Amino acid sequence: MFKQAKIFYIHTISPTHVGSGSDLGIVDMPIQREGHTSFPKIEGSSLKGSIRETFERRDMTTSIKTHLTFGYDDSNAPRLVKEKFIEKKAQEFSGALGFSDARILLFPIKSAKDIFAWVTCPSVLNRFSKDLKISNNEQNFTIKENTITNDSKINIDSGAVILEEYQISISKDNNTQIIAEFLSKELDNEDIKEKLIIVSDDDFKDFITLSTEVITRTKIDNTTGTVDKKIGALFTEEYLPSETIMYSLALASDLMARVEFNEAKELATADKVMNFFTSTIPSTIQIGGNATIGKGIVSITIGGSHAD
Repeated sequence: MFKQAKIFYIHTISPTHVGSGSDLGIVDMPIQREGHTSFPKIEGSSLKGSIRETFERRDMTTSIKTHLTFGYDDSNAPRLVKEKFIEKKAQEFSGALGFSDARILLFPIKSAKDIFAWVTCPSVLNRFSKDLKISNNEQNFTIKENTITNDSKINIDSGAVILEEYQISISKDNNTQIIAEFLSKELDNEDIKEKLIIVSDDDFKDFITLSTEVITRTKIDNTTGTVDKKIGALFTEEYLPSETIMYSLALASDLMARVEFNEAKELATADKVMNFFTSTIPSTIQIGGNATIGKGIVSITIGGSHAD
């Protein structure tokens, strides 16, 4: 059982594809989605693997701590790390750090004013509030759909916004301003105050279903320079668009490794494990597929880092 939880945010810099495998639907390779809501998500296992890979590329001392924190993995341990773990006979233990599925928080939608808006909905904000409580950051939001902030730059004079080809009646709301101010502080992003819209659950579901990026790709045979007939002519991939904002919970417990070397002592408690995570994770990492064509580059922000 975890003893400490910390919320962190994932802001897509480039389109991101964390796939669910092939599909018989319109898109050949869709993104991961929740079964009961169809909201985009990133499985905790996928997220943990991406973060672990980032940590493993550090120096040996950090690499040892990575194998202690995430669980020892013989296949990915460099020689010097293997020798240390074998010497101490300490390869079998559970990791001290886990992650929840990453959930959608704000989704970017093309706007008639100010380029794009970040949309969310009551269902998303209500469960975000519950997840904040797990990380000991209690926020009681008052949520009203079809509202914008007092600082908004996306509304038009007739009391409406135009998102994609849809016009939605809208009003300014002080409670939405409070939510935007909290999120802008958490993410260190002042633009949220000007771009946030709370739409209805139904409208949000339509946006996150119909407004992801779907890209058509083809596989080229290196020997002929033409379409690879074994793979097929064309296939489609779905991506979360740039500027999507998600969040996850890092879950820390006491280290269970039966070892005596110094790195283990430095990670003995859940507090130390969490501190290692928050102090080591880079501000930018890569998640999901197609890394060699620049996809899946995201920024990471630890929740509460910019709190007063």
